[in-house]
Amino acid sequence: MSTPDSLSADDPLAREQAHLAASRAALRAMRADVEALDITDVAANWVNAQVLARQIDERIKALADLSDTPLFFGRLDYLHAPGAEQAEGAEGEQFYIGRRHVHDAAGDPMVIDWRAPVSQPFYRASKKDPMDIALRRRFGYTGGELTAYEDEHLSDPAEAAKASRLLQQEIERPRVGPMRDIVATIQPEQDEIVRSGLSGTVCVQGGPGTGKTAVGLHRVAYLLYAHRERLARAGTLVIGPNKSFLHYIEQVLPALGELTVQQATVDDLVAHVEIKGTDDAAAAVVKGDARMAEVLRRALYAHVTMPTEPVVVVRGSRRWRVAAYEIEELVRELLERGIRYGAAREALPQRIAHAVLVQMERAGEAPDDRVQDTVARNSAVKAAVKTIWPAVDPAKLVLRLLSDPDFLAEHAAGVLSDEEQKAILWAKPARSVKSAKWSAADAVLIDEATDLVQRTHSLGHVVLDEAQDLSPMQYRAVGRRCTTGSATVLGDLAQGTTPWATRSWAEALSHLGKPDAVVEELTAGFRVPTDVIAYASRLLPHIAPGVTPVASVRENPGFFELRPVTGDDAVVAACRELLDHEGSIGLIAADARVPALAEALTAAGLTYLAPGEETTPDTRLTLVPASLAKGLEYDYVVLDEPQAVVDGEPDERTGLRRLYVALTRAVSGLIVTHAAPLPEQLG
Repeated sequence: MSTPDSLSADDPLAREQAHLAASRAALRAMRADVEALDITDVAANWVNAQVLARQIDERIKALADLSDTPLFFGRLDYLHAPGAEQAEGAEGEQFYIGRRHVHDAAGDPMVIDWRAPVSQPFYRASKKDPMDIALRRRFGYTGGELTAYEDEHLSDPAEAAKASRLLQQEIERPRVGPMRDIVATIQPEQDEIVRSGLSGTVCVQGGPGTGKTAVGLHRVAYLLYAHRERLARAGTLVIGPNKSFLHYIEQVLPALGELTVQQATVDDLVAHVEIKGTDDAAAAVVKGDARMAEVLRRALYAHVTMPTEPVVVVRGSRRWRVAAYEIEELVRELLERGIRYGAAREALPQRIAHAVLVQMERAGEAPDDRVQDTVARNSAVKAAVKTIWPAVDPAKLVLRLLSDPDFLAEHAAGVLSDEEQKAILWAKPARSVKSAKWSAADAVLIDEATDLVQRTHSLGHVVLDEAQDLSPMQYRAVGRRCTTGSATVLGDLAQGTTPWATRSWAEALSHLGKPDAVVEELTAGFRVPTDVIAYASRLLPHIAPGVTPVASVRENPGFFELRPVTGDDAVVAACRELLDHEGSIGLIAADARVPALAEALTAAGLTYLAPGEETTPDTRLTLVPASLAKGLEYDYVVLDEPQAVVDGEPDERTGLRRLYVALTRAVSGLIVTHAAPLPEQLG
């Protein structure tokens, strides 16, 4: 590794620094060119002008040069020109690999996008398979300045393979602020997932610190690069477990130049009603069961009744009669086709009108499509459709199911047991949709009913993170958003902390509507220190027997300490001790313990943040309820009272899973403080 002690004009590091400066200047010129565009006389109308202006604004933002983010992080020296025949004497090329493409005034590339095919060997090449790479160079940065480089001569058999110090330092760099990209540290097994095709759905099972969330986000960035036009039309969406988590990851894609990806929680997707109530565990489990879809379908289509009277259409002096049995045939045909309730209701008047037109043609008339549309709007036809196939409000349908025991019993017969029906019935039936105390699970039921009435819009690609906590009905809600697209499902079966947590990925993917998805497992841990993950993995036989324990690949062992304490002052002292180190600190505790610890921190003069709030150099301590710790990471963690974390959940297995999550949030060090005995499962 070279360092900038004494640089000359011929020093390789000086040349690389010069290329960085030139590349940044070229990026500024690219942005200036876009800012200088005059679209005054380009757009045909004001609508097109607005769309074009927005696209230009997004392009300007995407071309921003982030001063503290390296513009390129590696270099590849090819033995031959990529894509050319490897003939003797063929001249190789040199490419700088970075977060985005940069070209000079002549259009020649100065930095190649990490997603381009020519960049792939940076992540995949090895001594065993050099992929025509003579040299792979990694760069080290300090505060945005290029300060070091490290070379691997992949084509030189005399040079032994060795671990990259710069790569290890980047992996272990302190985490302050929101989640950052891992584009400089993507490993071969991660890169394979990132570059998998758009048409297929991928499920990534990964333990703590294996980088599954980052892999999912980088896959979105790759797909937008490889299929930009298609995804620009269809749209992309990242779904996270809560707002704090989404805030934590929201800067990753913009740092890669991708600004159009939407983010939401499952609750955001199904926000048809205002959430005012909560369910107990028993009710939530039943409402989240996939069998509820059949109950809703039965209840909805029960509104369809067979006609008992003919429809008589009067046009001028003529009367046209469609018999009841003919209309019944039309209704049964629509039911057998299995199309959406609303679509069938819209089709029925046209079917009846067509039957009238057939009679007109037999009588010697020559009606056209306009006549059919007029007949379909006839008051007699509209009245018949209203009786036979009435409009149904999805929220009112769910309201009746949860309020009317007879209505629920009729449509849940043979699907839900009597006990299950009692579990989901409201103790106090609501009078209206607005006055009802809807729960989050109720909103998912309304979303299912809404889709039965009218098809949900499908996106091109959806990323679903922390998927192990979703109920089958929530999986169905997400699946509706990508019926014509693909998905990236991310999760860890060992971290499922809901009563309805996923038992197997095969089952979950079936509910998602993607049973043919490929399941990949990441087992190399890049975040959690060896001693910490080994201690947490003691819980795996009790919470997820089939899950492979994470094997930490970090060189820095960090530190791990079990510390018996006698009061909250000792917990505060542990936090103060960690503040002497560089990086972020998370104090994780059972939700019920948070108020007391907040009071103790305030009394001690220690300022702290809530999850999702961005750390600053002056405020690096976050007080985290255990229920919100999932998906977050801190350089150092103080975990307060493990047994209290377990006891805070409805059952022991869920509590142990919550504890597993809390134990694995640390990047560099963990102190476990406890006055009560530790859970016996930790040995």
